[in-house]
Amino acid sequence: MCGVVGVYNSENAVYDVMLGLFAIQNRGQESCGIAASDGTEIQNYRGMGLVKDVLVPKVLNTMPGKLSIGHVRYPTRGSDNVSNSQPHLVESLEGTLFSLASNGDLTNYQTIAVEMLNQGVRFKSGNDGELLLRYIVWKHLREGMSIVEAIRSLMFNIKGAFSTVLMGKDEMWAFRDPYGVRPYSFGKLENGGYAFASESKALDLLRCSEIEEVEPGEIIHVFKGGIERIKNDVVKMRNGRKSCSHCVFEPVYFSMPDSNEYGISVYEARKEMGRKLASYDEDLDIDVVVSVPDSSNMQAMGYAEAKGVPFEMGLIRNHYVGRTFIKPDQAGRDESVKQKFNPVKSVLEGKRIVLIDDSIVRGTTMRKIAGMLRSAGVEEIHLRIASPQVKYSCFYGLDTPTRIELVANTMSVEDLKKHLRVDSLKYIEQKDLSDSVNNTDDRFCFACFDGNYPIELIDVS
Repeated sequence: MCGVVGVYNSENAVYDVMLGLFAIQNRGQESCGIAASDGTEIQNYRGMGLVKDVLVPKVLNTMPGKLSIGHVRYPTRGSDNVSNSQPHLVESLEGTLFSLASNGDLTNYQTIAVEMLNQGVRFKSGNDGELLLRYIVWKHLREGMSIVEAIRSLMFNIKGAFSTVLMGKDEMWAFRDPYGVRPYSFGKLENGGYAFASESKALDLLRCSEIEEVEPGEIIHVFKGGIERIKNDVVKMRNGRKSCSHCVFEPVYFSMPDSNEYGISVYEARKEMGRKLASYDEDLDIDVVVSVPDSSNMQAMGYAEAKGVPFEMGLIRNHYVGRTFIKPDQAGRDESVKQKFNPVKSVLEGKRIVLIDDSIVRGTTMRKIAGMLRSAGVEEIHLRIASPQVKYSCFYGLDTPTRIELVANTMSVEDLKKHLRVDSLKYIEQKDLSDSVNNTDDRFCFACFDGNYPIELIDVS
């Protein structure tokens, strides 16, 4: 999972992009980068670490221009080094021509990469974003396509998820895969310029108005003459599929609750998930509802309101530790759990609690949390999960590469309950999750739960 931001026509473009990236730091904490254009030259800076530590004033002050794009990375393809960070550049003898940042994963990366290598195109990384950029430039320079035509060719031929911003020296293009897997929004800046971001909360921070979503399969071109929104035949691009396939895990976990995406409020969707879970427990007697902060707070609030019992912050999160699910290795996740949570004994001791979490993927985090709660004197733990069992790998941007890593495939619910040391365990049903996100026209992807992949899995297994 990654995040992108693009700003067009702002006197403080790099600072605006930095602020936007800071707002969506939840989407990736391994590395970040920024590119800027002053109309004649594109400069780029990338580094390992958080936005606040990498994109500092002494860096930003050397990058003039009214156009800028940026990226925060959580690695799903390519090793964890700066060469796989974004934005990526394409250069000529005259300097940098284009820069690109993208969020998502491609399912036919190897097929397209081999085709391009055979045509003499060379890569500097193993990252999806670089392939997208070089594909566009290859079609533009070698085959004479316009940038819009090249992006349209990309949408027909490259499969997977991509919410992308491409910057030239004095213009910008934003485009989104035909399925609309990852969220992507844009809005108008106070000075009349435009901003693009993976989550709408970044646009709120930049005081944008007229915030809308970049539609699936849409290309938005902003330039000195204004803005052009280019629609495409997305049904044809989707091989006849009429509806898009938004990732339901975004409102469940990844996105921030103050974002709006896919036509819904993440905050309200999460509260509704909690209400659905509470409907399963009419006869359960408990004293308090506790969340695994922060991504489960709204679900716990919805559960508590529906159940008519108090919601307490029985676990306190250290906000200087990153999100455990998106740590790149298991050792990092285990150590992060110890550093991240601390139980409040005065709230928990002697209590029967419902513990709400957004998901169970590997199970290691929850086992440690349950142990903490038992040590704090909790009498009963009734664990409720605001997503169905994760049984299938995601190939569109989540870090679940093999099914054997997913605990739902190695333990029954009863066995997992015992393994986690909880008194009961229930998951939200897929239908109820679907209702929570207002999925009235089959426009969400549930592949990690049911194995129904909407986009062809060409180079993956």
